[in-house]
Amino acid sequence: MIKITLNDLFDLQTSVIYNPDEYKQVTSVVIDSRKVNPNSLFVAVTGEKFDGHDFAISTLKNGASSIMINKSQLSKFSKVKNTIIAVDDTVKAFGELANAWRKKLNAKVISITGSNGKTTTKEILYTILSEKYNVVRTISNNNNHIGVPLTIYSANGRTEYLILEHGTNHFNEIAYTAGIASPDYGLITNIGNSHLEYLKNKSGVFNEKKVLIDKVFLNKGIVFINSDDKFLKNYLPDYKKRITFGFNPKAEIEGKISGYSNIGRPFIQIKYGKKNFEFQSPLYGISNAKNILAAISLCLKLGLNEKQIFSGIKKIKAVKGRLQVEEYSKLILINDTYNANPESMKAAIDVLKRIKVYKNKYLVLGDMFELGRMAIEYHKELAKLVSIVKPAKVFLIGSHMKYLASELDNKKVDCKYFANRNMLIKLLNKFDFSESIVLIKGSRGMKMEEMVEAIKMGMK
Repeated sequence: MIKITLNDLFDLQTSVIYNPDEYKQVTSVVIDSRKVNPNSLFVAVTGEKFDGHDFAISTLKNGASSIMINKSQLSKFSKVKNTIIAVDDTVKAFGELANAWRKKLNAKVISITGSNGKTTTKEILYTILSEKYNVVRTISNNNNHIGVPLTIYSANGRTEYLILEHGTNHFNEIAYTAGIASPDYGLITNIGNSHLEYLKNKSGVFNEKKVLIDKVFLNKGIVFINSDDKFLKNYLPDYKKRITFGFNPKAEIEGKISGYSNIGRPFIQIKYGKKNFEFQSPLYGISNAKNILAAISLCLKLGLNEKQIFSGIKKIKAVKGRLQVEEYSKLILINDTYNANPESMKAAIDVLKRIKVYKNKYLVLGDMFELGRMAIEYHKELAKLVSIVKPAKVFLIGSHMKYLASELDNKKVDCKYFANRNMLIKLLNKFDFSESIVLIKGSRGMKMEEMVEAIKMGMK
């Protein structure tokens, strides 16, 4: 059991401790008032829709042993007899204390980031690595300044490996969360055109993401380099604890796609030293083949054998809304609604192209967000990829998808643009998609999962 001592709290940069004689060693740190238990510390975090300070006193009544609050709120807690940790900023102190928790763990920390595939790679790695070890990982995409500390607090003395996902859409966010995590192993899946509104261009994306690898390097840990990515392949070339993986013969852990099944799932060969094995991917698409290779590269270096790897592969399932292929009677639905950028759009359209079960192929596409000044151009460029599929029809929604609609009209692709989402939902609900393959994709804010539900409802 991991414990936070009074000295750990005194060591926080801006902390002042009230009623220290009442302190009981903390064995859990929570920000959700519903999750308090005896010997827990409740940290009052202020969010967009709530203020944890409003619940702090009730958490003490429900069993919390102590609370952490902002100094500006101290006057509200003058009658509290329990230990109070007052700090300048509870969010920063929450992260700082998570680093103290991390240092008490015996677990090795694996940190993952990247423009595309980080959540899927994390889930694949967790599934396979669990064949041998006690593993804790980021739940869902809890990968920001709050989510990374929360995941660290969920690990305990029995945890052998802790897998952390690190997200970002602004500069210096990886530096913050990687500083808290202090990783032993680091992996960047790829560098793509994501969050360009804030990170400006691919070079900006690279400069933000590579900070994670830099942190592992400073910790003298092992870095895993995607040698297929032009931004990553030559990074830290002289570092002795640098492992390369990729679909090229120069990678230390080499992958190869030897073919595809009729339903579009690739057969993957992996060569590492004297080891050479092949399997059919449980997931669809080239992008997922790359995610699987990345995860297996880590597993090979962490001592798993082929039997354990194959056993784990059989248990891999698609992450909801991420190239999730759902088969129904006379319909295949590709649900890739979680998010979208130019690279992930290309990957999804490639999956649609490779599934040969039905001739009729449809696309339902929503806007890609956070692309900055290149947004219109990136939407227009999708026309070439879409036209190669030779779709029966394309349905588009969003202020930027109207530019793709114009390009598709020029290419004589049957396309219908909707300015009103309710009209699109109504049409999809009534449209006959029998003996068809349908791809639904767009950025998170477009709520494209509603289009998926409209099609499903129409099937009933």
